[in-house]
Amino acid sequence: MSKVVINNYEEFAAMLGKNIGVSDYVELTQERINLFADATLDHQWIHVNPEKAAVESPFKTTIAHGYLTLSMLPYLWNQIIEVNNLKMMVNYGMDKMKFGQAVKSGESIRLVADLLSIANLRGTVKAEIKFAIEIKDQKKKALEGVATFLYYFE
Repeated sequence: MSKVVINNYEEFAAMLGKNIGVSDYVELTQERINLFADATLDHQWIHVNPEKAAVESPFKTTIAHGYLTLSMLPYLWNQIIEVNNLKMMVNYGMDKMKFGQAVKSGESIRLVADLLSIANLRGTVKAEIKFAIEIKDQKKKALEGVATFLYYFE
């Protein structure tokens, strides 16, 4: 997968209404789920107890935390786009976020991203990205929403 390379506002604005790209898949292993549970202190059995989940969970296995799925967004986003000539980039907000389907331990996810809107606010570029995190071989998406980033070009 080749990245889209953006060097300035004009190049970014040319992507308006278009698909920016699709990332590679990344597997959400039980180890990654456990590490996320440790980092967030969320050790609910449905995430970290495979034996109990096999018997009591409707999924018959453990599932990734919804926020683990969301937290993969920056990693996957960086596979899609390279923005040059930046002083910094800031996460600004999330809108219309909806968890559509649980990601089972061992399943792989990827990001599909479209540029929904873009504005030049006195030298700061505000980009709204419509995103979907898809699960490999599943029709229903794990997560959808709009991520807003602020880009400060040099």
